[in-house]
Amino acid sequence: MKTSITELFAIKYPIVQGGMIWVSGYKLASAVSNAGGLGLIGAGSMYPDVLRTHIQKAKKNTDKPFGVNVPLLYPNVEEIIQIIVEEKVKIVFTSAGNPKTWTSYLKEHNITVVHVVSSVKFARKAQEAGVDAIVAEGFEAGGHNGREESTTFTLIPMVKEQIDIPLIAAGGIASGRGMLAALVLGADGIQMGSRFVASDEASAHLNFKQAVVQTQDGDTQVTLKELAPVRLIKNEFYHKLQDYYQTHPSKEQLKTFLGRARAKKGMFEGDLKEGELEIGQIAGLIHTIKPVKDIIETIIKEYEQIKTSL
Repeated sequence: MKTSITELFAIKYPIVQGGMIWVSGYKLASAVSNAGGLGLIGAGSMYPDVLRTHIQKAKKNTDKPFGVNVPLLYPNVEEIIQIIVEEKVKIVFTSAGNPKTWTSYLKEHNITVVHVVSSVKFARKAQEAGVDAIVAEGFEAGGHNGREESTTFTLIPMVKEQIDIPLIAAGGIASGRGMLAALVLGADGIQMGSRFVASDEASAHLNFKQAVVQTQDGDTQVTLKELAPVRLIKNEFYHKLQDYYQTHPSKEQLKTFLGRARAKKGMFEGDLKEGELEIGQIAGLIHTIKPVKDIIETIIKEYEQIKTSL
């Protein structure tokens, strides 16, 4: 397959793996890259020295292109950027912040920069900042989400109309059928997170992976909009949080209630009751935990079959 995304990243298929916290270590990233997609190491849940180790291990496990996802709101972002430059990472996806802050610096070091947005307005700003491509992520996505509540089906064609650089669709895609739909709407490639959570190589706890494949339509909800909107499986923690909302808490009270490392507790340590379980709405379509290679092969096969049948 050839699109502007496969050419930009020098990959076989226009499939990018989401750089998810507590899920996207070097094993997942290198497996996706080896299978023909673009793997991303999720820096959001890593201390700088841990990130460096994962980058070095990814280099040993794949000779294909891979990248690092960097949430710009993290306090040690400057140190993370320096490690990326020192380790000669070629591709960086930035999110949750102003792309103007680091895009020029990264491009000065010959790094391809992609920024994640949730609206047309921010897509235009990212293009003005000089990024090489944009990920437009709909409200269906798991984890931290946009405040605009635009769905992928509406967001992709609206962004496509306003930008001139390659566009990657994200949010609610976990199949070849979904991939074809995204490309028809104007995307040049797709980014998947939730589908890769339920893979053998993801660093998520097995309890969390099993919870994902058991999730059905309506089992997730976006909450904590006052802090940073996040889509969660409706577990005991989620229901306690909704009860707490009835007391009309302040932002500071919500932060205290949330506590520290709630996502780590759920996604990495496997506490299905008290942890944050971040996943997309498309989890209702994910029924098995499989090797990354099988996931990508299945998606490409279905994509070709559906495209031919149409």
